[in-house]
Amino acid sequence: MAGALALGLASVAGTAAAQGGYPTKPIQLVIPFPPGGSTDVIGRIVGQKLGERLGQTVVVDNRPGAGTIVGASFVAKAAPDGYTLLVTSGTTFTVNPAIHAKLPYDPIKSFDPVAQMGVTGLILLANRDTPANNLKEFVAMVKPSPGKYSYGSFGAGTTAHFAGEALQTLTGTKMLHVPYKGSAPAMTDLIGGQIPFSMDTVTAAIPQVKAGKVKAIAVTTAKRSALLPDVPTVAESGYPGMDAATWLVIVAPAGVPADVKAKLEKTLGEVAADPATRQKLIDNGFEPTFATGAQVAAKIVKETPQMRAIARAANIQAE
Repeated sequence: MAGALALGLASVAGTAAAQGGYPTKPIQLVIPFPPGGSTDVIGRIVGQKLGERLGQTVVVDNRPGAGTIVGASFVAKAAPDGYTLLVTSGTTFTVNPAIHAKLPYDPIKSFDPVAQMGVTGLILLANRDTPANNLKEFVAMVKPSPGKYSYGSFGAGTTAHFAGEALQTLTGTKMLHVPYKGSAPAMTDLIGGQIPFSMDTVTAAIPQVKAGKVKAIAVTTAKRSALLPDVPTVAESGYPGMDAATWLVIVAPAGVPADVKAKLEKTLGEVAADPATRQKLIDNGFEPTFATGAQVAAKIVKETPQMRAIARAANIQAE
């Protein structure tokens, strides 16, 4: 399998056989992003620990493309037996339906959510030479001159793009959106002064903020990020109502047996509670925040119409 990597410990491979029942063979964990990104890193950490606890090898299979659509479609069509899982972000379930008239999968009907493993907030950043140091100063700077200033994101139709447009609606500002192909080039241009502002994940922002290369204006989550506790929220800065984050979830194809789903959810809960695993997630910019499959399903139902409303208002379309 191209790009696949076996995770788990051979020494515990016989555990499942001794217990009987699921799982009796390796589990395929599909990641709809290229190797090396935050979802890939977190997916591999979780996959390894899942394999250790289930006593089976977990094989990571990177299937990037089309904003997670390639990997998600593959899993949606897989047998619902618990041996093919998808670890992905909210993009798959709430963003894609908002910007694509038609998808090869149904974000609600094609999957059985199993668990959420963590979240990372989004953050408004500024070039260090930009006069604005907080959200109040940002609004005072940008609002009088609609379209004069620009902000970058890691791509058109991404969570960062949606957060940027939602923030403008909330603050009554209007900027030019500059989409990049990933966080790295956007951050490079922000540091270099080619753009005055950007919207990015807390994960990507942490090293640059701590190094003093960019300024942190506000986080878009309801609460401050534990990873950047000194940075205020948009709500604290005088504009309540914003709560935008990127969340990492694991889902199975729709129709997975209830006992298999329950075992996966229970085991992932144990993985999420493991101190060493939690620290690894934190070290990679994710706040460990476990949620059950039912809670994930409710979040998808709640956030999808919100994303559609933002897409319509800002005319966000798929590239």
